[in-house]
Amino acid sequence: MSRSTPHLVLLGASHHTAPLEVRERFALSPEKRAALAATLKADPSLSEFCLLGTCNRVEIYAVASEPDAGPRLAEAFCRLQEIDSAAFAPHAVERHGAAAVAHLFAVATGLDSQMVGEAEILGQVKDAYAAAQSSGHVGPVLNRVFQKAFQSAKLVRSETAIGAGQVSIATVAVALAEKIFGRLRDSRVLIVGAGDIAEKTAKALRSRDSGTIAFTNRTGVRAEELAREVAGEVVPFERLGAALPDFDIVVSSTSAPEIVLTLPMIYAAMHAHASRPLFLIDLALPRDIDPAAAELPNVFLYNLDDLARLAEENIAHRRAEIARARAILQERAETLWHKLAPEGSSPSGSVVSAPVADPVDASPR
Repeated sequence: MSRSTPHLVLLGASHHTAPLEVRERFALSPEKRAALAATLKADPSLSEFCLLGTCNRVEIYAVASEPDAGPRLAEAFCRLQEIDSAAFAPHAVERHGAAAVAHLFAVATGLDSQMVGEAEILGQVKDAYAAAQSSGHVGPVLNRVFQKAFQSAKLVRSETAIGAGQVSIATVAVALAEKIFGRLRDSRVLIVGAGDIAEKTAKALRSRDSGTIAFTNRTGVRAEELAREVAGEVVPFERLGAALPDFDIVVSSTSAPEIVLTLPMIYAAMHAHASRPLFLIDLALPRDIDPAAAELPNVFLYNLDDLARLAEENIAHRRAEIARARAILQERAETLWHKLAPEGSSPSGSVVSAPVADPVDASPR
């Protein structure tokens, strides 16, 4: 490769390679994210980088002076997360050049998501890029790559129907509740957390003519704002355990690093819940609800991977649109990389890991 050719590398792990209990260990808290950024900033071999973390993935996009930056990125990540490198390796994906560009394009468009075609991921990619840009971590290569990713996502959504149907976490969760309870008019729903997913879930519930919707959050002001938006109620966070028996459905999506709804809390709630079932939907990563609660009688617990499996039913009629979208993105990625690295670069980049299965053909774990 020419000296002027940038070495673009992607290192990450996602729902394709790691089940939920493993992704929890890889998830970067705000503090760990800042510490990893500081470590990468101090690496003289890296000129640019961007960190992307969602409930489906953790990824590092970097521009390096040498083509073998992947192992150093993995070492820095594992050291920070206190993970043995041998434990990370089976779940890691490393891609270079145009392959890394094409991957980012697919991520931004929602083609690489658990809910194929979901639109929320574009906002998360934009937020990650904005954070890297404001910190001075991106330069001419990543600026160009990310801007083209945003343009490509918009183009694909305007020219294909990949977003048709219920493809967001919120809409799939509400559809599942409706399937189990029938009409939601008589159901009482508690939403734990007050972020973007909580807001979308509340609006999806209200569009289904749901009954009572209540919010609880460590920051009460935000819970009150959401309650006003959907004519809901507020439960003080310190009363979460005591209030559980009053609800039929609980949707939790906080950013807490530890369990929010513990097994003793849910066990006590079921004793006061008579014979009514309790439907729990955990949309958080790390998880908010103790997985052991699923063993309790009359408790029905679903997590992100469970919802993804249900969403697979929605994909069949969109296969042709997904194939069209992938073709568009691949062509745009190769065109962009040829402009960025015209001298001696492979048009398709390289993949230094086992190929990741197409999400259309593989059931998420």
